[in-house]
Amino acid sequence: QVHLVESGGGSVETGGSLRLSCAASGVTFGTNCMAWFRQAPGKERERVASIDSIGPMYADSVEGRFTISRDNAKISLYLQMNSLKPEDTAMYYCARGKGGYCYTSLLEYNYWGQGTQVTVSS
Repeated sequence: QVHLVESGGGSVETGGSLRLSCAASGVTFGTNCMAWFRQAPGKERERVASIDSIGPMYADSVEGRFTISRDNAKISLYLQMNSLKPEDTAMYYCARGKGGYCYTSLLEYNYWGQGTQVTVSS
């Protein structure tokens, strides 16, 4: 059985930092795309960062503030979030892509975690 479990969320003030982790079991990362998505109340789930064989990619809204990394040996994915803003408040999910390249569409991801809440206060 496949499990992706996120951790590291919490409440911080504007300008603070958090480091999210995603631990997997029952599945390997291999060369698959791995990504972080987020969903704020009333909004669609959006990809904020992803990493594949080409390299990392970030949404414009987090470029320069977030850093995605992966450790295939530990089957773990990370998201370092700095200079957090209130608009970063959302539930954050890790996901494994179906293939080796990352896409925006949620349909291209076949395993998802349950999410970890990030709340940034002003």
